[in-house]
Amino acid sequence: MALRNILTKEQPLLYKKSRTVTDFNPRLHQLLDDMRETLLSANGVGLAAPQVGVLRRAVLVIETNVPEGEEEYVIELINPEIVETSGEQDGAEGCLSVPGEYGLVKRPMTVKVRAQDRYGKPFEVEGTGLTARCFCHEIDHLEGIVFTSKADRMLTEEEMRAAVEEE
Repeated sequence: MALRNILTKEQPLLYKKSRTVTDFNPRLHQLLDDMRETLLSANGVGLAAPQVGVLRRAVLVIETNVPEGEEEYVIELINPEIVETSGEQDGAEGCLSVPGEYGLVKRPMTVKVRAQDRYGKPFEVEGTGLTARCFCHEIDHLEGIVFTSKADRMLTEEEMRAAVEEE
């Protein structure tokens, strides 16, 4: 495994559409393993392959909605597509590719995603709250969309400091 560089909003590759993964081979597994290490090292909750310079439809999301005493875990989504949404949430969102900036973004409260695992086997997964937000945010990256274009407004430094103090 290796840490990969995370592209920032100034880099044009972030705004390109990713290609479907067709080869579920050791190169894909290496990419996913590197992305996991990069995500955990950066203390993020999600990471898409384009953020590490690879235009493939691969996403990692950390499931944070776990029962007390259980460990959070990483969900690998290859060729993900949102198949169902419900509810609505409106909250602050940030991005490893847009460090230090946060904006208010409306997202569904619950999201069901159809994807493939690292071996090509299809599955569905449902997420709520932060996990649903992450599914949407990371799948947007696969379309070349960065959250700043979806934000109702960006938060000021003062608003961010106040939000952090509340936690």
